[in-house]
Amino acid sequence: MIDENQEETDNDEMYEHHRFVADKGQEVLRIDKFLLDRVPNTSRNKIQVAAKNGNILVNGQVVKQNYKVKPLDEISIVMPYPVREIELIPEDIPLDIHYEDDTVIVVNKPANMVVHPGYGNYSGTLVNALIYHFDKLPTKPDDYYGRPGLVHRLDKHTTGLMVIAKTEDALTNLAKQFYDRTAERRYQALVWGDVKEDEGRIEGNLGRSPKNRKLITVFPEGDYGKHAVTHYKVLKRFGYVTLIECQLETGRTHQIRVHMKHIGHTLFNDLEYGGDKVLKGTTFSNYKQFVLNNFALLEGQALHAKTIGFTHPKTGEFMRFDSELPDGFKAVLERWDNYLKNRKEV
Repeated sequence: MIDENQEETDNDEMYEHHRFVADKGQEVLRIDKFLLDRVPNTSRNKIQVAAKNGNILVNGQVVKQNYKVKPLDEISIVMPYPVREIELIPEDIPLDIHYEDDTVIVVNKPANMVVHPGYGNYSGTLVNALIYHFDKLPTKPDDYYGRPGLVHRLDKHTTGLMVIAKTEDALTNLAKQFYDRTAERRYQALVWGDVKEDEGRIEGNLGRSPKNRKLITVFPEGDYGKHAVTHYKVLKRFGYVTLIECQLETGRTHQIRVHMKHIGHTLFNDLEYGGDKVLKGTTFSNYKQFVLNNFALLEGQALHAKTIGFTHPKTGEFMRFDSELPDGFKAVLERWDNYLKNRKEV
């Protein structure tokens, strides 16, 4: 039996994909039993939920939990990534809720907030806030997951919309949507430089930098890193900086930030990737001060997850949500707009 375990555990996407090829001498066996013996950190119930949501394929076709595995069958399963064993403490932190029902919740994450507790960030996270919120709800769905079901994440300083599942059914369903790339995610970003093309596609494998494991880099050739594709289009040009919209085809760690830097347009005020310096413009001290004043209005890179769309796991309706840019981001755009107008008048 060949196991080609492919785990999508990037910062943005929290699901795993397992692929198996049954041996030539494989005995006829129910697929839920077959997978239970091979997928780590799972249960029969989780596998059955995956089957119910169409997340199990044999030879490219969706199958039910009672399918009998045969020799040389090619089997794949997409599941939410197993939750790390860490104590999750409810915290009374305000949430900007855009939508909520008994299945999912859509929230607008502020800057300077980590999504999930982990090393060095055990409190003050979005998950801590969500647990408190869920605990205070008057009723909970019968199949309540017991904790916020994450299928994607945003960087600490990236603001914007996220969808979180409340039930295991919803979590499994959304994981499949993110894996199949049927979920819609649109970001707005302010980048350094005048982006030459009105729209474009960036493709390049992303992986940890050999020089600094905290950073991601592009590996344009070879097998290292994970396949990543970003689509972008120009929304407004300000001369030395450009406002763009990005649509993710994949969801790798720091994807937009690294892909844009790769093509020479680092995100404005991106502390980790060098965008917090004057990268384009004049050498005049007034200009430098103007840029520094803009930096002061932002808590991190000028990147906002503005739009999210997905098929509701329960109703089957496609839902799309849009959000306003944060006040600091909007103020920076207004300042660059005024700067551009004044330059034209001189």
